[in-house]
Amino acid sequence: MAAVDANLATVDSHPHPSPPSLAPAEAEAGKRPECFSSTLQECLFVLTATMSIGMSSFLYGICTVITAPIGRDLHMTSAQITWINAASSSGAFLLFFAKVADTFGRRPLLILSMAAFSISALIAGFATNAMYLDVFTGLLGFWSAASVPPAVGILGAAYEHPSKRKNRAFACFSAGNPVGFVLGSIFSGVAERLFGWRASFWLLAIIYAVFFAAALWTVPKAQGTTETFSLGTLRRFDLLGILLSIAGIALFCSSLTIAGDAPKGWRTSYVLVLLLLGVALIFSFVGWEGFCKYPLMPLRIWRDRNFSLINIIVLCGFMSFTASAFWLSLYMQNVLGFSSLTVAIHLLPQAIGGIAVNVVAGLILHRVSNKLLMGIGAIAYVGAALLLATMKADSSYWAFIFPSLLLSVVGADLHFNVANMYVMSSLPPGQQSLAGGIFNTVTKLCSAVGLGISASIYNAESLGKAALQTTLRPYHMVFWFAVAVSGMSLVFVPFLTIGTQGHSTRTTSVASLEGNGDVEGVEERKVGVVVGGKEQ
Repeated sequence: MAAVDANLATVDSHPHPSPPSLAPAEAEAGKRPECFSSTLQECLFVLTATMSIGMSSFLYGICTVITAPIGRDLHMTSAQITWINAASSSGAFLLFFAKVADTFGRRPLLILSMAAFSISALIAGFATNAMYLDVFTGLLGFWSAASVPPAVGILGAAYEHPSKRKNRAFACFSAGNPVGFVLGSIFSGVAERLFGWRASFWLLAIIYAVFFAAALWTVPKAQGTTETFSLGTLRRFDLLGILLSIAGIALFCSSLTIAGDAPKGWRTSYVLVLLLLGVALIFSFVGWEGFCKYPLMPLRIWRDRNFSLINIIVLCGFMSFTASAFWLSLYMQNVLGFSSLTVAIHLLPQAIGGIAVNVVAGLILHRVSNKLLMGIGAIAYVGAALLLATMKADSSYWAFIFPSLLLSVVGADLHFNVANMYVMSSLPPGQQSLAGGIFNTVTKLCSAVGLGISASIYNAESLGKAALQTTLRPYHMVFWFAVAVSGMSLVFVPFLTIGTQGHSTRTTSVASLEGNGDVEGVEERKVGVVVGGKEQ
């Protein structure tokens, strides 16, 4: 049987067809998924899944707000502080955990990762030096990576059929990253003001201990077929691909993080070696996936132009969001002299705006062209970065930082909603964890790249001074970098052909990507994507 692209469909010859009668499966699409015994369980699971994908962002928000107190207490340089944030957003293991979740079961991995994350946060609060904290934030990043693929997989499989209910569930889910960052910032600011920066990590441990307990009940037990560990399973696990992806991403991200603290910056020999070796291993991974009989990441999904473009747009936009958020927090602490709690209060509009944007997105995702939404998000990113890049030390918060916070979360939430819906529709239910792993690997990589490049710019403008700067110019240059990368996301938007998503009005053939990469079966799914003005 010939290969069939995952999101291709028959194009209707009529631009505005009348709605056909719903098939039985479509009629059920708007009802509560059978894997949930009650609406309460469904709602709590969506919340749990949202908190699981928000793990790294929650941690990132905490670290961002308390960077100055941590740096002073543990005598850390700006590069060492950047390493904390980069380690917390590591994406090296996402594809590996995606494969584990799809093969051996999503529920056990999600529950285990939440428990381990809570324990690691508890231990991190007792850190006595920079190395101690770097190691345990790395472990927190590891366990947050373990939680994302199973959460995405369970959510995608549960809401297999497009419907308004699915739109709303994914709108909540998409809020995990941007809202998690802001809530982490706020909780961290309050905890640090009352009890010190260590209390921020202990509060994080308590929050995820609660969600671990909730996951025991809310996560559905029946999640498709799983395999037992055997030699045959191991042969289909693409061990070389796993090794190449983990090593390549880890070395690449490490080189970006340590460059700012290296004696000669990017010209330092070990930085260049790590960077080049990481890039070489990543390219080797991509090349190997084209030949592997059981690929970890099937390359055919990248043949879909919209899939590739959406990931590029999200990469550029989120790179701007991450860099701006990190350095804006430091700017408010070191230039404006705000306390951690004051910083958290000033970031509060971002959390409120993020909730509002996701509510709106859940209502309009199936009504408004998603190409238009991606364009609005990209423009919002550019506007947010421009406001920060052009403000002065005595500029009004309400005229610059406040609108920048609102615009940045508009960009993040619109992009994440559109991207999550499209990516989940690009792979069959048995590979929903893989879909989530690919998309979140992109976001984690862009976070590390954005932080690495911005840290190098910051250090270059600091004239070699290791201490955190109280002058405006280093921050200005970082914000101009955010303008540049957000502008790149806007460049790619016109090439998208995606329309609305979330309808259950058309039957789509989706090729199974399991096995040796050939099409072994075709699964009927309801994707409901409108492309080029026509429903497909």
